[in-house]
Amino acid sequence: MTTGKFILSVLITLTTVTIVAEGQTIIKRDPLIYDMVKQISSEKIEEHILTLVDFHTRHNLSEQDHPTRGIGASWNWTKEEFESYIPLSGGRLTVEFDEYTTGGPRQRLPEEVNLKNVIATLHGTNPDDDRIILILAHLDSRAARGLDAESFAPGANDNGSGMAAILEMARIMAPHEFSATIKFVALSGEEQGLLGARHLAARAKEEEWNIIAVLNNDMIGNSSSCGTLLNDNTRVRVFSEGVPAYETQEMASLRRYTSGENDGRARQLARYIKEVGERYVDQLDVTLIFRNDRFGRGGDHTPFAQQGFTAIRISEFNENYDRTHQIVREVDGIQFGDLPEGVDYEYVRKNTGINLATVANLALAPYEPVGAGISMAGLNNSTTIRWEAPSEGVRPAGYYILMRETYMPLWQRKIFVTGTEVTLPYSKDNYFFAVQAVSEDGHESLPVFPGRLRR
Repeated sequence: MTTGKFILSVLITLTTVTIVAEGQTIIKRDPLIYDMVKQISSEKIEEHILTLVDFHTRHNLSEQDHPTRGIGASWNWTKEEFESYIPLSGGRLTVEFDEYTTGGPRQRLPEEVNLKNVIATLHGTNPDDDRIILILAHLDSRAARGLDAESFAPGANDNGSGMAAILEMARIMAPHEFSATIKFVALSGEEQGLLGARHLAARAKEEEWNIIAVLNNDMIGNSSSCGTLLNDNTRVRVFSEGVPAYETQEMASLRRYTSGENDGRARQLARYIKEVGERYVDQLDVTLIFRNDRFGRGGDHTPFAQQGFTAIRISEFNENYDRTHQIVREVDGIQFGDLPEGVDYEYVRKNTGINLATVANLALAPYEPVGAGISMAGLNNSTTIRWEAPSEGVRPAGYYILMRETYMPLWQRKIFVTGTEVTLPYSKDNYFFAVQAVSEDGHESLPVFPGRLRR
């Protein structure tokens, strides 16, 4: 058996292969990642959410020095919970407060206040790998009125569900080694204008963090809707921007040239989450929503997108507005308020699974291919794509060429090659293409959308 054939056989055993003629999808999973996904506990998730609810309110203007109540008690508990996983990591997990000052006249927080994000960093094991993956959830909660810091604001789903997910991910992933660094981030300030996210995104930009993906989990635990009375815990939404919020003139020119408005980096990350997440989590369909966030609303991934980072939002498919930003009460037999009884813990478990599978696969993958481009030499009905191997990290075992018809939202084919050039008998006018680097264990980088070949 030749080396190339051997590598191909290894890759096929660990990735998803679609047999188009028979309409079958054969799922092959990395046993390590699958085992981590299976460890996710709906009981632990419920335990975390109940603890967060017990703080009464996590409003950004609530007490910071009370031992059991308010935003201060909640971020202290979060830090201590992350720190309890340090022994599992052999010291590779570190935990810190990320402090900032915000608010003032004519701002959504009318008085200046010092707030804290909590960051747990699982350091990568490869000293030559500076990539960072961020997993976000916001810690704060609110009731009906934006500045009401006294009322009971349980925040079980918004966003106790996202917080429980990142805590459970940190617990399970801490004992394992990854090439890239993973940061689990509990943000404050979300309910009054994404304040913690704005601070951290600006810090990451200033300190030149090499962030390759930001996954924001906000409200991932409600499976039933108000009004339409739908009830479904088998679908979850991934929101991704089209035209980047941060777009230079050069980026805009390339987008227009390639017709790549549906192939920005956020869209590639969203497709990646769908493919990898569904590979490892049963009974859950990832629905891609091709807009940055819900209509007229926003989340903590947005400041990162505005700073030029690849950022998406993961959110439940159905929303129940009787529970979101409400005073806890019962009216005509309808329960209002974001209480634990409104959380589907099995649904949170599955949504945590797509996060974990995506992050683990990405953190174990090679760096992305460099300089990918489509040749414009001559007029023909074939497509030639060339790229360079990544100059950092582990050398890939090979590459996937992804392709889809121009009207299709998802990649339809993955073709494995071992070189850095390929010519396919498909017209560049009729198909979109991308290139992924692949490790010997079958872990894929994010796809790179090719531009015009310069050489």
